[in-house]
Amino acid sequence: MTSASYESNGDAPRLRMTGVRKSFGATRALDGVDFAVRPGEVHALIGENGAGKSTLMKVLSGVHRADAGEMQIDDRPYLPADPLDARRQGVAMIYQELAIAPQLSVSANVLLGIEPARRGRLNHAEARSRTRKALEDLGQSEIDPEVPAGSLSVGAQQLVEVARALVTDARIIVFDEPTSSLTRPNVERLFQVIRRLCERGVSVVYISHFLEEVEDVADSLTVLRDGKSVGSGAVGQVSTEEIIHWMVGRELNDMFPRVPHEIGEPVLETSDLEAPGITSASLELRRGEVLGIAGLIGAGRTELLRAIFGLAPVRRGEIRVASFRGAASPADRLANGVGLLSEDRKDEGLAVSLAVEDNIVLSGLSAYSRGGWLDRAALRRSAGEWIDKLGIKTASSAAPVHSLSGGNQQKVQLARLLHHDCDVLLLDEPTRGIDVASKVQIYEWIGRLAAQGKAVLVVSSYIPELLGVCDTLAVMHRGRLGPARPIREWTEHSIMGAATGAGV
Repeated sequence: MTSASYESNGDAPRLRMTGVRKSFGATRALDGVDFAVRPGEVHALIGENGAGKSTLMKVLSGVHRADAGEMQIDDRPYLPADPLDARRQGVAMIYQELAIAPQLSVSANVLLGIEPARRGRLNHAEARSRTRKALEDLGQSEIDPEVPAGSLSVGAQQLVEVARALVTDARIIVFDEPTSSLTRPNVERLFQVIRRLCERGVSVVYISHFLEEVEDVADSLTVLRDGKSVGSGAVGQVSTEEIIHWMVGRELNDMFPRVPHEIGEPVLETSDLEAPGITSASLELRRGEVLGIAGLIGAGRTELLRAIFGLAPVRRGEIRVASFRGAASPADRLANGVGLLSEDRKDEGLAVSLAVEDNIVLSGLSAYSRGGWLDRAALRRSAGEWIDKLGIKTASSAAPVHSLSGGNQQKVQLARLLHHDCDVLLLDEPTRGIDVASKVQIYEWIGRLAAQGKAVLVVSSYIPELLGVCDTLAVMHRGRLGPARPIREWTEHSIMGAATGAGV
């Protein structure tokens, strides 16, 4: 099926969006999109970063007002004044980027804006009870409603967002990349919750870049490209190849392009490293090598990269970068040619209020200083080259980073490391929140960097990615890093066995 106006037989749509248009200045984000979801259906919304998925859902959830088009819920006109009005009308939105108030309790976050009250006072007992019930529905009864949300792991904070949607008794729930920070068991629990919601007639819009997730949980799908709905169909009746062709407008035959490269001498070594979250980690990363680190969330993978980069204290052991040994700050590591791409791009990896061009050159800003003045023209030219090379979709290089889609923000992070010409790249979940075509582009860049003699250390929760791009792989389990072995000696089964402590 290739019709963008596809609707399954059966019940009339719960949600119908017709001819939706939205522009931001000269940029047309949505160009006449049609989209419909039936009661009890999981409808996947797919597309490259910048295709218009988030904008369409922000129109639905009351963040943006459409320039043209119509929306109906249960055959009645729907035009929310703001996100709170959308929630009152039965639309709940779970964004890819966490929207947590970290200083508030879990309960306060879950019921934010709809707090139960009695005689003008907050009813804390009812708030705790409703929060606890939502968490139990998610299989997360161990989360205490009274603890500050900021004290939880990223994965647990994501579940708090899901619980927030559950307590609104919504008729339509939008999940925007909800599994990006979840372990596989929690993903399965989330899918069970989604199925239970659908059994009660709730309509679910599911946005994901993981096509295997779409196959697992969705009933139907719609693909957006360049702000237009270009294809729809029932899951199982549309091939992966056809979906990718709709997304990128061309065939995509090689998911993991291999760039020939040779492995040389060691440039980064750790010996029996102990740091927060790490009990023992020894590794050797060589020039021209792509070394992958696998493991479950909480195993210590991110903590290892942070310790290497100087963001966490080293309690025992040694880190050697080329001829440099011992403790170091992040500034020292950058001077040593080591760069880190953080998994938390919004709060740590980017200065989201600054321009795209400023973020790209930020770690090498001194190169554009002339007599105490900033050579803005040279800076813009240099940043523009990386914007073009990485295909970053932005209205201009002067646009603030927060105006970009999540995937394009991720590309800005990578552009900063490439601009800095790092010899050692520490990539923590480099394709998190990235669409299929952009993933392929980043995989190719990783291969190119290895071919240039760069050393690349990749942490990823997506096992096929590690198997596809890495030369060697090691697995972390409860803070301990196992030995690295050639990638041909690993399988998905053996990686999961090592990650769970079940052996290989």
